[in-house]
Amino acid sequence: MGLLFVFHTGIAQTIVKGKVIDNMTGEPLENAVISAGGKGRSVLTDEQGNFEIEVAVSVDSIRASFVGYRRQSQEIDRGDESCLFRLSRSTVDMRSITVQPMPNNALFSVVSHIDVNLHALNSAQDLMRLVPGLSLMQHQGGGIADHIFFRGFDADHGTDVGVSVDGMPLNMVSHTHGQGFSDLHFLIPELTTSLEYGKGPYYSDHGDFTTAGYLAFRTVDVPERNEVKIEAGGFHTGRIMTVVNLLGAQARQRGTSAYIAGEGFYTDGPFDYAQHFNRGNLFGKYLRDLSPRTQLKVTLSTFSSLWRSSGEIPDRAVNEGLISRWGFIDSTQGGNTARSTAIVRLTTRVSDRLSWENQAYFTHYSFGLCYDQTFFADDSLNGDHLLQKESRNIYGYDGKLSLHSYLPGGGVLSSSAGLGSQWNDIRGSGLSHTNAAHGVLNDLQFGNIREWTLNGYIDEQYRTGHWLFDAGARLDFLDFYYDDRLNPVQPSLGRAIVSPKFNMEYTFNDRSQVYLRLGKGFHSNDAKVVAEDRGIGVLPSAYGADLGINWKPFPRVYVNAGIWYLALEQELTYDGDEGTFSPGDRTRREGIDLSARYQLTSWLYANADMIFCKARDAEAAKGENYLPLSVPFYGSAGLYVKLPHGFSGGWNARYMRDRPANEDNTLVAQGYFLNDLTANYTTRRWEIGLEIQNLFNAKWKDAQYEVGSRLKTEPQAVDDISYTPGMPFFAKAKLAIFF
Repeated sequence: MGLLFVFHTGIAQTIVKGKVIDNMTGEPLENAVISAGGKGRSVLTDEQGNFEIEVAVSVDSIRASFVGYRRQSQEIDRGDESCLFRLSRSTVDMRSITVQPMPNNALFSVVSHIDVNLHALNSAQDLMRLVPGLSLMQHQGGGIADHIFFRGFDADHGTDVGVSVDGMPLNMVSHTHGQGFSDLHFLIPELTTSLEYGKGPYYSDHGDFTTAGYLAFRTVDVPERNEVKIEAGGFHTGRIMTVVNLLGAQARQRGTSAYIAGEGFYTDGPFDYAQHFNRGNLFGKYLRDLSPRTQLKVTLSTFSSLWRSSGEIPDRAVNEGLISRWGFIDSTQGGNTARSTAIVRLTTRVSDRLSWENQAYFTHYSFGLCYDQTFFADDSLNGDHLLQKESRNIYGYDGKLSLHSYLPGGGVLSSSAGLGSQWNDIRGSGLSHTNAAHGVLNDLQFGNIREWTLNGYIDEQYRTGHWLFDAGARLDFLDFYYDDRLNPVQPSLGRAIVSPKFNMEYTFNDRSQVYLRLGKGFHSNDAKVVAEDRGIGVLPSAYGADLGINWKPFPRVYVNAGIWYLALEQELTYDGDEGTFSPGDRTRREGIDLSARYQLTSWLYANADMIFCKARDAEAAKGENYLPLSVPFYGSAGLYVKLPHGFSGGWNARYMRDRPANEDNTLVAQGYFLNDLTANYTTRRWEIGLEIQNLFNAKWKDAQYEVGSRLKTEPQAVDDISYTPGMPFFAKAKLAIFF
């Protein structure tokens, strides 16, 4: 209940403890800044909004601030044993944002909170694009996980980017369509309350797939209000979303809340072969304070999706006029997927300085995809049509102990230890050669997979004066078992890897800070490949270093900039058509990141993000050492308006430079320059809005790959760029009712 206890130390200091919550919902605010006036010490609140700050006995007040909320100060009444900061929502005021020493996981929280407050978030793709320097592409009809490009990685669907929602990892090991497959389509964007992200492999509590970085989304515990939203746009696009609180304000005051949300979506897309893409989501969350120190949280969700696809089409087929850029070669492509999830989280404050978090989760998942990239290159009679499918159950647990200690001389030591495990039971993981007339012609891969992971980590963070040091180590053990039904062998293999981390920050003042990040990470490889043992590393390591600054040169300007280096022990290349993984060489990536946020007036904001990257094969000859689809430059910028009387909106632009599509850069994947526009008018009871994608109707290519394909009329296969055309001009209107 936000108790405040005050006592004196032997060095004329006072320890103040308390809590920060949202005034409307009662939801705790994590990473709110608590400062003790002047140049005194500042701290951040934990996940439950609790804080503990050491102040001089001469200081008579403390202050709480959080991006998108009004600052609030309270006097320290040494005779009072209760204090609670109830912050009210407001427009973002960048003058109130200060540079603070933060644990490495919260390093970029200032930028992400600004963006979440200002951007119109209409899809899972919008959420992911909030990460500076991260770009996405989509193929196969938009129903599968987005293709991620980040820090020089063609990260496929998540091979080198860790993704989680509410603490539950999404990356699927040994997925039939790609290692680390992370499908976010089950996440309803309006329910997302925060995005935490990290760049590089520097975080003790993030393991497999966290090489380029990680994304951690959190859904709202208590919605501000009930809502029904209807959207309609071009290409027969429609969406309905609703969120309803099931319990009233009195229940929330007693520490109990529950809500349910749902989403339905349909579109045909701009293609000649209509997608008939439909998606349904149902989501619910229940919270209960079991005691003043213990909270139970239960989250349930279910999701299903079905679509048709035009797939990737060869450049030459369009250039020669055989099909339009919205046409298709094979009309039997498409897919379906479903996911049901349960998460149970128990958080306990064992004492004022010790907390214990326990989370268990279960997911039932199914996936099927029909696709054709090469057409008649391998089978001139029946064609090369393929079917991927799998069904899996995932069982997982993550636990964490956190202890905060005050040391002589004013230092603060924050210790954490974590333990986690995940079991993947995958049935019917298969790749089959099929055609419309005869169904399955032959199975190329088929079997069952059981993959078990166990991990543990320790992390010590010490803060003294202007310095913050963070050192940690992580141990991951993975056990692979593949029951290959096409071959009599049933190999099993276990491997372990230790990943040390070290981070430090020096904060000059509340306007400037420098930081250094050093660490080792890894991504695991597919169990089928591990079983084949063809020279592919089981757990190839990644070694990274970041040197950067956080800087407020002016009161309304916030800048993050850094240089970085990442070396990967072995690159992994996945051939979707053949279902094979190819061992790669050692690779290196180096680059520069730059992000800036500028509040021009009280109602006008600007942002700019850029990433420059050079990615090369460390063992190949010069000129033949390009890493296919690695992005050398990606940037985004925008202007956003948030007026006090309800009008808001913005313009956003994205630019991607041309990139190599193969190792010698003889095939080039074309870049793009896109502009989007949003406008909204909001009252207490309703909201109307308009979204325009690709404002100037640029002709661009989305997913692009080097593919050796053969059309029916061609004598042999041709090495060419195959691509999915990018969305043309698209407008969508919305109406939301609040109650």
